[in-house]
Amino acid sequence: MEQDIDAVRDASRRLVRELGFLDDGRRTLGLTHAQCHALIETERAGAVTVSALAEVLGTDKSTASRSVARLSADGLLDAQPDPVDSRKKHLALSGAGKARLGRIHKHADQQVGAALSLLSEADRAVVVQGLGLYAEALRRARLAGDLTLRPIKRADDPQVAALIRTVMGEFGANGPGYAINDPEVEAMSRTYKGKRAGYFVFTRGERVVGGAGFAPLKGGPLDTCELRKMYFYPELRGLGAGARMLGHVLDAARQAGFQRCYLETLAHMHAARALYEKVGFQRLDAPLGDTGHFSCNSFYALDLDRRVG
Repeated sequence: MEQDIDAVRDASRRLVRELGFLDDGRRTLGLTHAQCHALIETERAGAVTVSALAEVLGTDKSTASRSVARLSADGLLDAQPDPVDSRKKHLALSGAGKARLGRIHKHADQQVGAALSLLSEADRAVVVQGLGLYAEALRRARLAGDLTLRPIKRADDPQVAALIRTVMGEFGANGPGYAINDPEVEAMSRTYKGKRAGYFVFTRGERVVGGAGFAPLKGGPLDTCELRKMYFYPELRGLGAGARMLGHVLDAARQAGFQRCYLETLAHMHAARALYEKVGFQRLDAPLGDTGHFSCNSFYALDLDRRVG
């Protein structure tokens, strides 16, 4: 991994030095880097709000707003009110904006094409695939870095309840015998107080986007806890958030004195089951304890002397 990191950092530095088309665009077309990117992403979307543009550019709304204001003042962007919410405005390229962006594309295509022409067809395929994978990995790493993992607070209760209901509904787990019906869903912070229980949330800003916890297994051995209500919104999936949260919860369970962790899930929750098995959870033939979740059909347990990692 260390050699790979060094190689990628070296290649990235050289790319930054060699890819000067945005600097050229700024000098010849009077646009900053941010403004060039704003035009390109607006073209991709067709029509976009400032908030959506900020998200795709990986910047804050105020920075995106400044770029949009300048581009609008220069006549490169048109703004139209949302037909439903007049407070929102949708941005689109004006005729002048399309012409200006066409010149940027032409310059960039010439530069990139000149470099790719020096490679074999096989090497071009490697470059295209590799750059796409790396760009996506950088995006996912940025999103993962925006997450805060902390214990649940009372103020989080409504958001956690909404998270549980939304995700369980996504997987069709909203009938009798599922955890969605547990009374604790309405007041998770109160339920998971004390030395032998805990619930933790992922937040992005003030928004709860994932959660998981542990508590003594009802009707089970005193040394056994249960992994409880581990759910994430789709935006967290693929960011390594599951492994990070699971490791945190299991460490907290160890510190609370538990020697074994039990969980119940559904057979069609394939990604969750793959994570549990990767960590070391072993499949059980029958449920343990008395959770009341009779609609669950997959059961696992882990000896807590085995650590995630």
